[in-house]
Amino acid sequence: MLRMFLAVTTVAVAAWTGTTTAVEATPTPTPSPTITCPPALPITASVAGVTTTSVTISYSIFFRPPCGYDPPMTVSLFTSREDAQQWRTPVAEAVSGPERAGTVTIGALTPDMEYWYRFSDPDGKRDPYLIGSARTAPLTSCRATATIDARWGSGFVATVTVRNTGTLPLDRWRVSWRWSGDERVQTAWGGVAETAGADVTVRNASYNGTLALDGATTFGLLVTTSAVPDGLTLTCAR
Repeated sequence: MLRMFLAVTTVAVAAWTGTTTAVEATPTPTPSPTITCPPALPITASVAGVTTTSVTISYSIFFRPPCGYDPPMTVSLFTSREDAQQWRTPVAEAVSGPERAGTVTIGALTPDMEYWYRFSDPDGKRDPYLIGSARTAPLTSCRATATIDARWGSGFVATVTVRNTGTLPLDRWRVSWRWSGDERVQTAWGGVAETAGADVTVRNASYNGTLALDGATTFGLLVTTSAVPDGLTLTCAR
């Protein structure tokens, strides 16, 4: 009888003190949700305007962090695509306003220079996707005028006169324009023609790039087309 009493008492004390042989369950931590960003660029931009010393870039921010950015954004300019890709030695910067869609103007630039731009946010987070280019306008240093010398049903011959209208002698020049139809340059003389789709650029030949003040030279064009234009709207630059 005494042995039975001691056994029951031992079991009761063990239960009261929590000494049980049952394995207690360990709570499983709840995993953090995985954020999936939309398959689209968080920010887009394009060149809205240029002057001889400034570039204006328009931008739109589509997503907020963590998939995008909050303004203001910093626009950094580089003088080569390689520098822009590596974020190496930016030459100019400007900060946007608080708008998620707006414009940024960067000044104190060099005329007729190509720049590459990239974006970063206030925390220094650099956008890894967007790299764009912009060229400042050239200084007005020359003027080009065209005369159509002969025309027929499938083409024409034109003479372009290039004159130095600046305040310094020129050591080179280039004339650019865009065709309005199916015109194509077949032959050019007095200059070196380059075409890219409807855009045409004629640079000086090796012997007529130097122009004194008010000096002039000419180059000629043989063009094929289904409709001869009334004239050409030309842009001349150094």
